[in-house]
Amino acid sequence: MIDSLQSVIAQTGPQLKLRWLTPEPQKQRALHGTCPEHARQSLIGSLNCIHPNRLQIVGQQEQRYLAALGQTAFNETIGKLFADDPAAVIFTDGIEPDAAFLDYAKRHQTPLLLSTLGDQDLINHLRYFLTHALADCATVHGVFIEVLGMGVLLVGNPAVGKSELALELITRRHRLIADDAPRFARIAPEVLQGTCPETLRDFLEVRGLGILNIRAMFGEGAVLREKTLNLIIDLQPLNQEQLNSIDRLTGSLTATTILGVAIPKIVMPVAPGRNLAILVEAAVRHQILRIRGYDAGVDFIDRQARAISIDRPDPPVVRR
Repeated sequence: MIDSLQSVIAQTGPQLKLRWLTPEPQKQRALHGTCPEHARQSLIGSLNCIHPNRLQIVGQQEQRYLAALGQTAFNETIGKLFADDPAAVIFTDGIEPDAAFLDYAKRHQTPLLLSTLGDQDLINHLRYFLTHALADCATVHGVFIEVLGMGVLLVGNPAVGKSELALELITRRHRLIADDAPRFARIAPEVLQGTCPETLRDFLEVRGLGILNIRAMFGEGAVLREKTLNLIIDLQPLNQEQLNSIDRLTGSLTATTILGVAIPKIVMPVAPGRNLAILVEAAVRHQILRIRGYDAGVDFIDRQARAISIDRPDPPVVRR
């Protein structure tokens, strides 16, 4: 779990060329902080004493600004920086801080780090890492697969045929992401990204066949590490009454909320003789058209309305 400064440095330090300028804290230092005002702070950004970041980055431009300040202004600025209790201050471009910085850091027990990367490169890498590492997550039972470039989650009751359908889609050159327990993280307000737990990656369980290694059977192109969730298909064995209740123009399109994000969902009836793989492909193509602003049901209704107006034109206006 990424919830402390030390865990972030342990995972990103070698790649981002980070090293400690002060001794590594013995106690875990929380990224989000413990005070109410910390909740309003952004996690990382360039030096900012008005809206301070939890990880304050000091690049070349900030160092030139600080060097140009008079002694009084410099002390006030540095004092405000450390008074806001950042999780750490990180210097970039390989330029080490002067003795005054080290003295303030020691007095406030604030860690200092150094990277040889430029400030924007460091910020972009750490922001991407933290966005994914700290995102809200949920595990949903189903099979997550990429179909025609869309992330599709197949759900339904046990033994309804999710894995068999996924296997057929894979043979049609679509790609498996996760079977049984895909993990979804909200990486943006309206974006869920799905991945597979490391222990389950590449595997698909099919009743009667057992565990299949899709990568070994079909090659590298048959699997994918992550994908945005775009559509949920709920496989349901429906009786005749339930089938009759489905709108024949608009279908069964609804929405399901996961981690506060509404995801389009289609209930797909399961019955002998139905080619579900083709139906899933058609559902995905139909959803792509909806995203682009076209809805076949609306188009059909408009076409019928135009035909009726031609066959039954408005009566002529009688002028007196």
